[in-house]
Amino acid sequence: MSVLDKLKQMLKGHEDQSGRGVDKAGDFVDERTQGKYSSQVDTAQDKLRDQLGRDQDRPPQ
Repeated sequence: MSVLDKLKQMLKGHEDQSGRGVDKAGDFVDERTQGKYSSQVDTAQDKLRDQLGRDQDRPPQ
């Protein structure tokens, strides 16, 4: 079992909280890098949300 599978199992039922954590971490990185890597951070946030299953109800953009 991979680390990501263990994380998914631990966060099951708490998708909203994990999504807020991903957003907060991304905002922190943007602040520390003064927005220099904001597009890369946004991409990473989207991929993490997809992996953690937060946006399963939403259609892909």
